[in-house]
Amino acid sequence: MVVLNLVPSVQQSADDSAPTRRPARSRTGGSTPRPGPTHGAFEAAVPAGADPREYARLLGRIRDAALSGGSAPAAPRALVNDSWQRTLDFGMDPDHGRTLPDAADEAEVEHRRESGKLTRVLPVLGDVLLPAAEDAGHVMVIVDAQGMILWQDGPSKIRQHAERLGFQVGANWSERTVGTNAIGTALVLSRPVQIYSAEHFVRSHHSWTCAAAPILDPVNGDLLGVVDVSGAASTVHPSTLALVDAAARMAESFLREEHHAALNTLRSNTSHMLRGSREHLMVTDTEGWVAASTGGVPLSRVALPQQRDSDRAWLPAFGSCRLEPVDGGWLIEVLNDEVATATSVVLDLRDSASPTVQIVSQAGRSSHRLTPRHSEILLLLAVTPRGLNAVELSRQIYGSADHVVAVRSEISRLRRYLTGSLLQRPYRLADWVEVSVRYPDDPADLLPASLAPTIRRLRYDHHATA
Repeated sequence: MVVLNLVPSVQQSADDSAPTRRPARSRTGGSTPRPGPTHGAFEAAVPAGADPREYARLLGRIRDAALSGGSAPAAPRALVNDSWQRTLDFGMDPDHGRTLPDAADEAEVEHRRESGKLTRVLPVLGDVLLPAAEDAGHVMVIVDAQGMILWQDGPSKIRQHAERLGFQVGANWSERTVGTNAIGTALVLSRPVQIYSAEHFVRSHHSWTCAAAPILDPVNGDLLGVVDVSGAASTVHPSTLALVDAAARMAESFLREEHHAALNTLRSNTSHMLRGSREHLMVTDTEGWVAASTGGVPLSRVALPQQRDSDRAWLPAFGSCRLEPVDGGWLIEVLNDEVATATSVVLDLRDSASPTVQIVSQAGRSSHRLTPRHSEILLLLAVTPRGLNAVELSRQIYGSADHVVAVRSEISRLRRYLTGSLLQRPYRLADWVEVSVRYPDDPADLLPASLAPTIRRLRYDHHATA
């Protein structure tokens, strides 16, 4: 296995005792422009004030040093470093890439378009991005969660250049297929990504720049796909990433409004089931969002189990419940208010696209899908039995101590699953809970979106022993 000999550009907090990469094997100069912070919402590919052409040449030297084992003039951005390592592990040729598989046929592309939610947000994305993309000489593409290009639009000349690289409808543009690129890396990280020139792993892509942002399903947090604009490297601009991300957020807002309308319909259609009842009842949609209830349910969403063996289920916040299917969701009756405390928690990270937590208590067993952020927090707590306070978690997850409020909000949501087992001051899993972690076979798949120093160190340690 090849490991890139690069100095990490991740900033360490004072209480991090070990590096996330082994730096002794690479030497860097001190005056070269460095990429911006790795935990920010937007990280432009070209540092402010840098000449793009000079910076492209610098990136070429950094990449060549990384591949040859020579002395690097500077370190790449952390997300680029990690992506290069993943791409090497895939066996990608840095000069020629790999032979691309044939693009999917029209029937397959149409099936994917119609079976997902991206079709519904296509007008929103086009209205926001196409005018600017055409003015800048960029092509706009939309890919699904597996990396297949479903739509492409923009100036015909740029599209022709793109198609010579295989960048066309039906092609797969994941990291595994074409190496480091904004689309594939955004799919892995679930965050906005801009890639410029020699940050692309394959040499034939160095004349391009691209900016991509993920589109997440506001109902369940699933990754629906990525929207991207790509063009000649000479057209790179830091505002492109912000524009693409704004378009993705508008698409998510459109889907969120659709969901609100669906909840209103569900509430109207089931109101007769709750009217006059003295039982503790709830109506939720299939994802657990509460449309209506009796008894003053304090939650907007119920943690429904992914698996159950009968019409009864143990819900962490309510205890034993009976679930009856209704059109568009569930009618839930709370049978008792005894909330059992977890005795065992299993964090299953083997599938990086669908991490879960399995909770066992005296009242039963439940399994719940986790968001990437909740997976990150639970892993940090699982490997730090003493616990972490809000400031420490903020530094780990966001790279600074300025996001304590966000940390507390995420912890509050996690308690939906871990009632009575997630303690505070500091945040930690209770001593009486047996905690275990199931790691992925490939260390690169250990929460690949996380830039938390502890998790990057875990990823590297597992990599070094694989």
